[in-house]
Amino acid sequence: MKTMSDNSEKTFSNYGVYDLESDLELLLPNTIIKFQRINDNAFSYFRKNSEGAIVEKIIPVKSNNPKIELAPIRPLNHPARRTTHMFLQFDKEIYLSENSAASIFVHCPIEIGIFLVHESNHDSLDWITCNPLNSRFGLYGSPDTGKLCKYAKVSLATDYDDSNSYLEGVMQIVIENTLSFGQSLSKVVFQITDNAIFYQDSKTIIDGIKITMKKRAAVNIADVKTTSVETDWSMSPTWEDKTASTHMEMGLE
Repeated sequence: MKTMSDNSEKTFSNYGVYDLESDLELLLPNTIIKFQRINDNAFSYFRKNSEGAIVEKIIPVKSNNPKIELAPIRPLNHPARRTTHMFLQFDKEIYLSENSAASIFVHCPIEIGIFLVHESNHDSLDWITCNPLNSRFGLYGSPDTGKLCKYAKVSLATDYDDSNSYLEGVMQIVIENTLSFGQSLSKVVFQITDNAIFYQDSKTIIDGIKITMKKRAAVNIADVKTTSVETDWSMSPTWEDKTASTHMEMGLE
């Protein structure tokens, strides 16, 4: 007898827009989602995840042709929405010699959103994580004044096509060392709400960041800024318009 955790022979649903003209079933790792038409003006929503949690909703609709969009979103909801910052711990330190630069790709965790589409609007209907056991918080800084972040230990990726479907997207990180000596980097903290997310089939790309290691007064710091990715992939509705590029700073050890 197969269980929901037996994903070896299953074909999972791709990201994208789906019509709700008739019943619809979406299958993701350890998660099943079902939409059923009740009448012309309403449908039911059912979702069960790997932890056995069930969500059921009745959704009235005005449109004659309702749609939903399944899309990757920022990993900020599980186990609770407490922060807008991401703390990525690299599984291997990155060393840059003095006055040098490098570009790398890393995996970054994602969650998945289900959006109700009507006209040009997207309403958030539900969200899931396909990897709840590795969804956790981390503290950057001291216990009394530190910043609470979503935390993940991440590995290097080869390129944008190397995302781990439904679990991780790929982000490009450009690192510049303007210091007069070599420096190792083992982590980065940034505000992930500034990063747009894009998808194609079951793959995900996330806007990148640029890290500049420099000296300010007598302190060595890393200045972190968001950088936009150029792609023809579909943009996730998790994205909001940005009026200005924001950045943050973190200390270098």
